[in-house]
Amino acid sequence: MAIQLTDTAAQRVRTFMEKRGKGVGLRLGVKTTGCSGMAYVMEFADELEEGDTVFEDKGVKLIVNPRSLVYLDGTELDYTREGLNEGFKFNNPNEASRCGCGESFGV
Repeated sequence: MAIQLTDTAAQRVRTFMEKRGKGVGLRLGVKTTGCSGMAYVMEFADELEEGDTVFEDKGVKLIVNPRSLVYLDGTELDYTREGLNEGFKFNNPNEASRCGCGESFGV
């Protein structure tokens, strides 16, 4: 099992963590929502919770709870710029479908 970051995403997360000045890493997860069933969740983690799995890639700790791990295993987190839009992008091999608006996915 693994979750990885591209170089661009890792640099961006490190920059955000430095500006924030605290935290143990980046928490990744999924929640039930949207027209395709699930959406990605990403937030800074100030502490580990019981059962968390921690991946470390390029100097960044990625924290995932057990419920989300099955959906995120093998995912690569990227940071992209497309025109005027920029942000994190989940490249998840477990996705079977994605809604038209891009807000949710199905497995």
